[in-house]
Amino acid sequence: MKFSLNVDHVAVLRNARAEENPDPVTYALMAELYGVDGIVVHLREDRRHINERDVRLLREQLKTKLDLEMAAVPEIIDIACDVIPDLVTLVPEKREELTTEGGLNVIDNVELIKDTIDQLHDSDIPVSLFVEPDLNQIDAAAEINADLIEIHTGVYANAITEEDAFDELERIRQAAIHAKKLSLGVNAGHGLNYSNMKEFMAIQDIDEVSIGQAVIARSVFVGIEQAIKEMLNLINIK
Repeated sequence: MKFSLNVDHVAVLRNARAEENPDPVTYALMAELYGVDGIVVHLREDRRHINERDVRLLREQLKTKLDLEMAAVPEIIDIACDVIPDLVTLVPEKREELTTEGGLNVIDNVELIKDTIDQLHDSDIPVSLFVEPDLNQIDAAAEINADLIEIHTGVYANAITEEDAFDELERIRQAAIHAKKLSLGVNAGHGLNYSNMKEFMAIQDIDEVSIGQAVIARSVFVGIEQAIKEMLNLINIK
């Protein structure tokens, strides 16, 4: 299983004082040096954290993978088609949310999402759809030629009881198996951390996890190298 690091929260800290540091691009390059398999950033319409400068510098300087999370809106699509990230992950986006709250409703937005996928494919950009572990949504993603899905793991991460967590893990497991049968790549992310990764690693059909806030918060206490090493150790447990 691969590990991509979301560096949005470094940009949140930078923007809190409208200054230049800490620089999410520098953080991403250091993370790459310490062994992550890719970098994830979410370019929102309101630019609340990552901005266009960050995306363009990352595209120029990263040696691994750049995964650009974005909503299916014309302005951001145009930027993606100009920058050409290694992957675009389409996500739902609301101005009032603190963080992404759930998966795309592919079924109810088929035409919009399909048109966006087609535009990105025209620029040779693979596309992942951020979805709930719902077989019907995964079927819809395959039907409109998505290359991958990213399974929303927030319900699992926020589960109160062990029973709820186990039930959600099983939903995720079945969703991953189903996606693989449809020849979709399978990523996963949202709320994964040092406490819940061990159980999550039992799922065999996940190609890559996207983790951000937990690692960035940990690095405040132990430094970026140690924070990444600890997560990699969890992910590489056999």
